[in-house]
Amino acid sequence: MTDPESELFLRQQIIDTAQALAERGLSPGLSGNLSARVDGGMLITPSAMAYDELLPDDIVFVAHNGGVRPGQRKPSNETPFHLAIFAAFPDAHAVLHCHSPRATALACLRKPIPAFHYMVSVAGGEDIRVADYFTPATRQLAEATVKALEDRKACLLANHGQVAFGKSLEDALALACEVENLASMYLDGLAAGEPQILSATEMADVQELFKTYRR
Repeated sequence: MTDPESELFLRQQIIDTAQALAERGLSPGLSGNLSARVDGGMLITPSAMAYDELLPDDIVFVAHNGGVRPGQRKPSNETPFHLAIFAAFPDAHAVLHCHSPRATALACLRKPIPAFHYMVSVAGGEDIRVADYFTPATRQLAEATVKALEDRKACLLANHGQVAFGKSLEDALALACEVENLASMYLDGLAAGEPQILSATEMADVQELFKTYRR
């Protein structure tokens, strides 16, 4: 059970991660949202509020069924896909969505990130998929996002941005930063020519290596 003290700490962690996201240039303006799993639901950033103005009480609790506590701020409009990700992936404890420039550029091209670099494996497979486009904040987008995340921990959202999840807010932020870095390198490679793609066997070897990484 999530006790009040640990929930307060998690609320502050969400704020710190959101501010780090903005400082790294991955979340321009009021775009992006973050959430963390708690007992009975999740904590998520509020709608249309600058990250540098957030206080712990501004972070919104949303129940598994989408219900909110009275007197809270309005939760992020993208609450549906955060809830859907937590429901679909038990290992997801934090979800991050942002409109990072280079990843969003690829998303607008509806171009997945293939295995041009072994670090694509950090997202869980041999590519980073693009979820089909649907209007933001809809059930259809939530379903498309979950589909693109099957056996993955990150994906692009067509004409929208990127989503990453992890075992912690720190992990989700690190993965989102890596997706942005990979998108940047891939776009640079495309501008210079045609990047060479690693084989499925080569990527499987990297996946095996990553299973013991940091242990």
